[in-house]
Amino acid sequence: MEKQVKIYDTTLRDGSQGEGISYSVRDKIVIAQELDKFGMHYIEGGWPGSNPKDMEFFLEMKKKPFKQSILVAFGSTRRALSKACDDSNVKGLLKSGAPVVTVFGKTWDLHVSEVLKTTPEENLSMIRDTVGYLVSQGRTVFYDAEHFFDAYRNNKKYSLQCLVAAQEAGAQAIVLCDTNGGSLTSEITKVVSEVRSSISVWLGIHCHNDAGLAVANSLAAVESGCDMVQGTVNGYGERCGNADIVPIIANLKLKMGVPCVNDRQLRSLVHLSYFVSEISNMKQRNDQPYAGSSAFAHKGGVHINAVMKNCRTYEHVDPEAVGNKRRILVSELGGKTGILLRAKDIDLDLKKDDAQTKKILALLQKLELQGYHFEAAEASFELLIKKTLKKFKKFFELEGFKVVVEKHSNKKITSEAIIKVKVNGVREHTAAEGDGPVNALDNALRKALKEFYPALSKMHLSDFKVRVLDEKKGTAAKVRVLIQSQDEADSWNTVGVSENIIEASWEALMDSVEYKLLKDQKK
Repeated sequence: MEKQVKIYDTTLRDGSQGEGISYSVRDKIVIAQELDKFGMHYIEGGWPGSNPKDMEFFLEMKKKPFKQSILVAFGSTRRALSKACDDSNVKGLLKSGAPVVTVFGKTWDLHVSEVLKTTPEENLSMIRDTVGYLVSQGRTVFYDAEHFFDAYRNNKKYSLQCLVAAQEAGAQAIVLCDTNGGSLTSEITKVVSEVRSSISVWLGIHCHNDAGLAVANSLAAVESGCDMVQGTVNGYGERCGNADIVPIIANLKLKMGVPCVNDRQLRSLVHLSYFVSEISNMKQRNDQPYAGSSAFAHKGGVHINAVMKNCRTYEHVDPEAVGNKRRILVSELGGKTGILLRAKDIDLDLKKDDAQTKKILALLQKLELQGYHFEAAEASFELLIKKTLKKFKKFFELEGFKVVVEKHSNKKITSEAIIKVKVNGVREHTAAEGDGPVNALDNALRKALKEFYPALSKMHLSDFKVRVLDEKKGTAAKVRVLIQSQDEADSWNTVGVSENIIEASWEALMDSVEYKLLKDQKK
């Protein structure tokens, strides 16, 4: 019989504790619905007893029941020397209406004495009383054994007593937490194997990434007997983050043969990753395993040549299995081969000895000599190919723009862009302010075009880089601007080069908008 493993997502609770992330109630609802659409087994929505925002989320979710997933509320064991039925946090768990509650409690005697300031016996009572009371109220209870691996390392007997107390009180799952994220994989394997013999209910794993091992530790825990894996989309979380549920799911399914998701779900994994990064207002990691834009990118001529003959030579899995795609990075290192493969990706049939191929290669080499860098700007290169082959129809024409930067005594610098564009013969003249000249230009351009192309409201600039190409010329030096843009499903990079930073930024910005419109047109 195949091993069954449940996926427990804690993006909305543990992930929200990551630096730079702040979800509104609406954000949490949108992410929760996308996680449900994906088909996560459990979705932890937050700690309703700790703040009004999380409680509001749970009350709103009562009106929006999940279709596939099970909603979970998170909270702690009752306070020392009190009763669970009187504890405000426990009451909050019940008020949330969530059918499953996850309760975390202390298993490390250091925390019992130094943090809770109570006795080991009282801590065991807190676990039994809280779990037992919630079960008596009709809730399914998971017990998160906080700091378990540190606890087991320091006092094996007591840490196991805490697990047994939760199990005997009616917990359906015991989750072993590497809360400090410092355990090595060999230790995780050993401890989970030993604990498995003492626990008859589900055994879960919850890892943090402080030693860079959260994904590996989670997979090792499954191999050693865990039935549930907790993690966050893209590894968001406090300090160094949580275990990234994206590569965990991919590895379980593709490498370990664990049917935690079906093939359809797996193909939507990259979409989920980008969707959550978009709502979280976090830059998507290019080098993220499986989901990053560089995960299946090839640059070296030897690599490209081999991949053309057999993709298995430099790819450990089929990128389409997880919803990603192969990318051939075009540069002087790739020659004609890179151009041919990139053309194939965008449904253009070029031959190695075609005059058009030679023309594109010559143009590529000329532009890269000027400072363009198409390896890092695949969207600009696609536009370059199509414009060279006269297979690109303009979405708009620029008639002109002006950028005004003002600084008055003792006042903040302000930037305003005024722009004139023409779309299908219709002239649009508008202005917008921004945090800087490029931001003002971006705002003005999209403001001018949004009436004609409403989808532009769903994209934004997620990164902006400037590099001086010939430093010796000082302020007269040529600069290269790289812009990364993102919508709810994808990210792309564009480039501009000029002695004028505004002109270079405009080139990259215009390519970014044109590429967004082009890819939407393909749908």
